[in-house]
Amino acid sequence: MADDTYESVLCVKPEVHVYRIPPRATNRGYRASEWKLEEPAWSGRMKITAKAKIAYIKLEDKNTGELFAQAPVEQYPGSAVEAVTDSSRYFVIRIDDGNGRHAFIGIGFADRGDSFDFNVALQDHFKWVKQESELAKQEANQSAAPKLDLGFKEGQTIKISLGNIKKKDAAGGGRSRPGASGLLPPPPGSKGGILPPPGALQPSQSPPAAAPAQPNTGLLLDFGGPSAPTQPSQDLWGDFTAAGSGTTQEAVKPGWVQF
Repeated sequence: MADDTYESVLCVKPEVHVYRIPPRATNRGYRASEWKLEEPAWSGRMKITAKAKIAYIKLEDKNTGELFAQAPVEQYPGSAVEAVTDSSRYFVIRIDDGNGRHAFIGIGFADRGDSFDFNVALQDHFKWVKQESELAKQEANQSAAPKLDLGFKEGQTIKISLGNIKKKDAAGGGRSRPGASGLLPPPPGSKGGILPPPGALQPSQSPPAAAPAQPNTGLLLDFGGPSAPTQPSQDLWGDFTAAGSGTTQEAVKPGWVQF
């Protein structure tokens, strides 16, 4: 728990207005429209502090810091701080002079954000107070419960069974089983080592050199060398006789005219 002498500041607002409020005739709540909002009774600075579980709403002078009024809050929401029914910027607080006398006054903020911060500061403080109370109850319940003693008594022993564990033979401990490395042994008759994959060449061997290609002259011999171009002849019948000069001439039979 926090030290009772330590006082923390929860929220500070530079401007707040104080109003005199009429007595509440019914239980329907306070209404800010019934106040004289254009004529505040006092204006100054508001500070919210916390001391242990109690929060204090302090109204101080802006320049000198002199205390104008103070409202101790032991529970929120509660009777010490009450919101009006027709606005979110105005509240009714119960001030205390420290001698047992108290009175209800109205306070209001010009900015809606200031009233929101005022409301959240009180909510966070009493949420923390509730959590601290719950933790204190849990600690009290744990201390009151009997403690479970799990320590060994004097002379008490326990037995632990680890199963059938055989000692490894020192001579056979260094012997490796075949296939323990994850690779299969080489086939019988091989020189040892790992066979290269198909198509791979041994590093000490070089591929056989290809024989130089021999030109195929058979086809050229069949057709002979290139022939020289023939000169055109002036005799129209000379082509026929020249074409037949290279072949074996047969004997001309009588009665046929030779062309």
